[in-house]
Amino acid sequence: MVRVRIAPSPTGDPHVGTAYIALFNYAFAKKHGGKFILRIEDTDRTRSRPEWEQMIMSALRWTGLSWDEGPDIGGPHAPYRQSERGAIYTKHAEELVDKGAAYRCFCTAERLEEVRKTQLAEKQQLGYDGHCRALSDSEVNAQLAAKAPFVIRLKIPDNGTTVVTDKLRGDVSIENQQIDDQVLLKSDGMPTYHLANVVDDHLMQITHVMRAEEWITSTPKHVLLYRAFGWELPEFIHMPLLRNQDKSKISKRKNPVSINYYKEAGFLPEALLNYLGMMGWTMPDGREKFTIPEMIEQFTFDRISLGGPVFDVKKLTWLNGLYLRDLSPRALATHLHEHVFSAEKLAAITPLLQARIEKLEDFVDAASYFFNGDLALSTETLASMLPKGKSEPEVAKALEAVLEVIDGAPTLAPEALEPTLRTLAETLGWKPKDLFMPLRVAVTGRSATPPLFETMAVLGKERCRRRLRGALAALKR
Repeated sequence: MVRVRIAPSPTGDPHVGTAYIALFNYAFAKKHGGKFILRIEDTDRTRSRPEWEQMIMSALRWTGLSWDEGPDIGGPHAPYRQSERGAIYTKHAEELVDKGAAYRCFCTAERLEEVRKTQLAEKQQLGYDGHCRALSDSEVNAQLAAKAPFVIRLKIPDNGTTVVTDKLRGDVSIENQQIDDQVLLKSDGMPTYHLANVVDDHLMQITHVMRAEEWITSTPKHVLLYRAFGWELPEFIHMPLLRNQDKSKISKRKNPVSINYYKEAGFLPEALLNYLGMMGWTMPDGREKFTIPEMIEQFTFDRISLGGPVFDVKKLTWLNGLYLRDLSPRALATHLHEHVFSAEKLAAITPLLQARIEKLEDFVDAASYFFNGDLALSTETLASMLPKGKSEPEVAKALEAVLEVIDGAPTLAPEALEPTLRTLAETLGWKPKDLFMPLRVAVTGRSATPPLFETMAVLGKERCRRRLRGALAALKR
């Protein structure tokens, strides 16, 4: 049976690239009557957060993609969170040590940094120098008796070539001398991506590893790991990366990349999946508007192009317009009621504006910035963003720092955001009020609004950072 997976890391916003790779895995699995699995790769203890995991799953559900096994629904190969599989990775890493395919490395961070400096100075290939690779059993036992911390490294062959067979690219070869002795198990007992990925794919019986092409350089390490364990290789399919207009890798600096942005901006999930299906793949008849069941029916790998698909928000917007116009007036009204003028959203806005209106019709103008998308900032509005004694470049730099804070926050809860931005103001050497005024204008287009942080919470993360990027662009013109 065909078994495929996606394995996002809960370290940030649900990325549109995750939906893109998920869609192609899903379509391939359904085409062949297989299983589509969701696995959470949360071994990065410093960056992984449960909130991000829930946002990823919620965003993928919104698109309409569903999985057959996963952390929320279980399955025959549970658990599906890597943080809950630690004993499995330790067992397999120690198995490789016992077989002589891996070894314990006791090098300190200071020694590794010195090695790196020397390699840079002498223009050598960067990587581990194999210092602990030839330690005798007595030397290893002495270190273990002294409770010296260690990592477990894969013993890469000194010579020869590792070949990766990719379904879209054919054979990709790399000299083993160019591959570092990769860390498999860190000193805190947590696995690296390479070990966890291979062990999980094998134990979960993944038949086809379909992921973004940026992982192709890691695949020789995975092939060597499979061979070290004596396991059968899955089939590798590395999909072309989504690109900006300039062909650079899609990034939040040039395109909205969070799935939640498209949800909150009013794109229909059917339109988003349709558009992602067009990224590097075409229907046999060339049509651009199609359903996912139609994509599944026609799906073959030979229709995938490796030319770096350009993610064009204007083209997606055009396609979304087609979907909106296909709706009946009643269905469109239902979408507006559920997603734009929901009772929940109106209930959040009303307390903020109740003291600011005298007639019900006043609400429309008073609340307009809660519903608008991008803001058109006039010269006068931009001028109102400048605190006394601050220049446009200084304000832009401060707002960029605010944007970094917002990018890293799962939500904009006022009780967390306000103290964080007050601390940021101190770090920048600004008075809080001088930072909050340009922020207020940037996210609302007005200098007088209800309380700033409560307003930002209702606006939501996506709308706030979208408007901050717009304000920054206007300030830098």
